[in-house]
Amino acid sequence: MTRALTLDDLTLAGIALISGLLAGFLLRLLLRWLGKHASRTRWSGDDMIVDAVRTVIPWSAIIAGAASAAAVLPLTGSVQHHVNQSLQVLLIFVVTVTAARVIAGLVRAVTNSRSGVAGSATIFVNITRILVLAIGFLVMLQTLGISIAPMLTALGVGGLAVALALQDTLANLFAGIHILASKTVQPGDYIKLSSGEEGYVEDINWRQTTVRALSNNLVVIPNGQLAKTNMTNFMRPEQELTILVQVGVGYDSDLEHVEEVTMEVIAEVMNDITGALPEHEPAIRFHTFGDSRIGFTVILGVGEFSDQFRIKHEFIKRLHKRYRQEGIRIPAPTRTVALQQGSLPHGAVPQGAVAIPQQRTPEAEPGEVPATRLD
Repeated sequence: MTRALTLDDLTLAGIALISGLLAGFLLRLLLRWLGKHASRTRWSGDDMIVDAVRTVIPWSAIIAGAASAAAVLPLTGSVQHHVNQSLQVLLIFVVTVTAARVIAGLVRAVTNSRSGVAGSATIFVNITRILVLAIGFLVMLQTLGISIAPMLTALGVGGLAVALALQDTLANLFAGIHILASKTVQPGDYIKLSSGEEGYVEDINWRQTTVRALSNNLVVIPNGQLAKTNMTNFMRPEQELTILVQVGVGYDSDLEHVEEVTMEVIAEVMNDITGALPEHEPAIRFHTFGDSRIGFTVILGVGEFSDQFRIKHEFIKRLHKRYRQEGIRIPAPTRTVALQQGSLPHGAVPQGAVAIPQQRTPEAEPGEVPATRLD
């Protein structure tokens, strides 16, 4: 030390340190009060601003009080340098953690506000948080006097080896980014893969896509496999879709009457069942003279993929009941086989038939049925 430590030095240092702690505590209370008022406004920007300074400003006051206390004490230049350096690293750490949280919150808010970006996909949030933390870590090393240039060089060489060892993991990572950037699949979409898996997309993270099937089970699909397979997205380009219901009536039916009754049932179902689209114009198209019936297709509009099962269920029930009331017959498939008896010479084989010779085996006893051998 350049001079002896006195009681006045300790008193001033204590006052500076306590002042910093008290200022940090009061600022924390003030910012908490501002946060409550900011949450009541319509603008979400004030919430983000308060959240950003809620941690940084109180800690800055505490660090400033500690720095003032160190400046009052008669410390040597080396000790003073190390104290100031440590306080700077602490401040950079607080700012980095706060920035990572705030920027990740901004990314999440942007993705939630845009329908074309995955709102619940964690991949963008995680990548943003890791990048901010990595930058803050490098700044702390530079503040401590550690050169980061050799470290970056070593990381570059080591990163190449890691990339070769983690090809599948990196392939899944970039496949997930490509899927989200191309907007082909987003959380909430109902998809069906060519391999048979189908369900609602729950989340797309850095490695895998989680799909919730209609049975409420979770199906985990690697992003690389999802990017390479053939897939049907029932939510894009529009969530609303049309469904086809196949119906058939007998040949003795009045098709004009059948069409009229069917349209009445359609109107009833579209107005009563949740998920139906009353504004969608339904259609009936006769298309087939079948073996026992005249087939036609009923085209209905539904709000989203899972609504079709409930709407088909109610439509078939009500249509069957109405057809019975109106006397419209839905015939079962029948086939008439005519057998024509003709005279053939004894032992002759009809055209197209194959004669199988029968021989008695040497082991057969009298009275036994001869064995049949197929050559």
